[in-house]
Formats: sequence, structure tokens, C-alpha cells
Amino acid sequence: MSRKLISFDWAIKRLLRSKSNHEVLEGFLSELLKTDVSIIEVLESESNQETAQDKFNRVDLKIKNSQQEVIIIEIQYDSELDYFQRILYASSKAIIEHQEKGEAYQNIVKVISINILYFNLGEGDDYIYRGTTRFKGLHEGDELQLTSGQKRLFAKEAPHTIFPEYYLIRVNKFNNVAKDSLDEWIYFLKNEEIKENFKAKGLKKAKAVLDVMKLSETERLAYERYMENKSYNASMYQSTYVTGHLNGRLEGIKEGREEGIKEGIKEGKIEMARAMKKEGESIDKIIKYTQLSEQQIESL
Repeated sequence: MSRKLISFDWAIKRLLRSKSNHEVLEGFLSELLKTDVSIIEVLESESNQETAQDKFNRVDLKIKNSQQEVIIIEIQYDSELDYFQRILYASSKAIIEHQEKGEAYQNIVKVISINILYFNLGEGDDYIYRGTTRFKGLHEGDELQLTSGQKRLFAKEAPHTIFPEYYLIRVNKFNNVAKDSLDEWIYFLKNEEIKENFKAKGLKKAKAVLDVMKLSETERLAYERYMENKSYNASMYQSTYVTGHLNGRLEGIKEGREEGIKEGIKEGKIEMARAMKKEGESIDKIIKYTQLSEQQIESL
């Protein structure tokens, strides 16, 4: 019988950063990108924190593979209407961070943004979407290609291989039927367990590394606190912010003006702040979660 394993988002912050455990991430990335991936470096970023505020980080993990490409992995549980803009910002920031001042544009790093989502972003029937930048002719309908000289200079075969690449994995849309090795990984991401017959790259190592029973007492307690915090955050978000935002959206539609939507968002934040104050949360934490000012919070 399969045993429940450590959630992937916690593991990525605490366990999988270790070089000895890179096999797990390499396996996942190899299955998703359909090519063997070798991690040469885990890159530091503002996201590499291990606090209760992890939900505000913009990137869970940033690595560089053997092709010198930067791969961003982000895991998101709470629905965000502007998430498309968020991943655009993260990939753009990664490009700037890894471009030396005065360096030729031809050396701009390729960024691959992988987003593991536990909510339904957008409308669509699939559970994995890939986005690339391609240039199509308005009249002829052809796709613009690189010249032979550009291919040699950039070491690229097509324009879309220069631009950021995006993967959206909508875990909740997966029907739990693993038809191939990538699906085996998606099954694990959704259910936090690995079946005995799964053969995908990295899963055997993941099963050994992510066994809750093998954690030290300190790590186990930290994991339990993390999961409790995540449940609390999800409950707070759903019961206050989402409800307030939805009410505001309906009001905005009803009255035909943008102010109604904005007012609903503000009311959702206020309701969240009230609930957090009632739970005895600190002012600093409430500010982090609601973006309200200290004066606004104290007046509630």
C-alpha cells in the first residue's frame, strides 16, 4: 500500500535543495521537458526562505541546468486573478538578474517557468499547458525563422527557443489516471503518494527522500507546523478574501463600474484583517497578508 509522502512544496524548500537529492528534481524536469536535465547549480533568490510567510514568495526554486538555462519552479495554492502577469514578471526578473551589465543581448539567458498550480487558472480542459513565443505572418501565415548566421551565433534553432517558456500544471484537473511517466509525477503532486508500479525518473528517489517517517524529530515538527500554517492560510483566504472579492466583482458587474470590484477586494482584505486580529496574529503578519496599513488595522 502506498504511504503518504511529504508535500512537494515543503520538500522543495527544505530537502530537495541538497545536491544529494537533485536526482528527484532532475527526474521531474526530465519527464516534463522531455529531455534529460542535469542540475549544475541551485540559485539563490528572495524566495529561499523557510518561514510562515512562504506564500508571499514569488518563486519556490530557481536552478540552472547543464545548458545554462534558468528554470523557475513555483507552487501556488491560492487562486490569483493576475497570476499570468505574475509569472511574466518572475521570468522577466530572472532574465535581468542573470544578464551582466554591458553584456551582449545574444547572451541573454533562456528562462523556463514551471508553475505547479492547485487551482484552475483560466478556462480549459487540459491539466498541462505549455506557452512559447512564436512570430506568425499576418498575411502569409508563416512562422518567422532564424537565419543560418543567427543559428550559429545564438546556438538556437528557432526564435521561440530564445524567449521564456511557460508550463502550467493544473494539478486539480488531473483525473488520477497515470497514462505515462509524466502523469505518474502529476499523480504524486496531487496525492502525495507514489504507487508501487510507478517508474518515472526521480520517483524512486523521491519515495525514499520524502518519507515522513524518515524525518528527524526537528524536521517532522517543522513539517507539521508548515502544513498547519498552510491549512490556516487557505481557510483564511477562502473565507474572507475570496468572498469579499467575489462580492465586489458581482457588485461591479451589477453597477457597471470598476469601483465595485475594487471595493470588494478592499472589503475582503478588511475581513481577513479582522479575523486575524481575533486569532491574535501580530500586526506585522496581518500587514503581510492583507497589504493594509498599520493604522487601518488598528482601527478595526
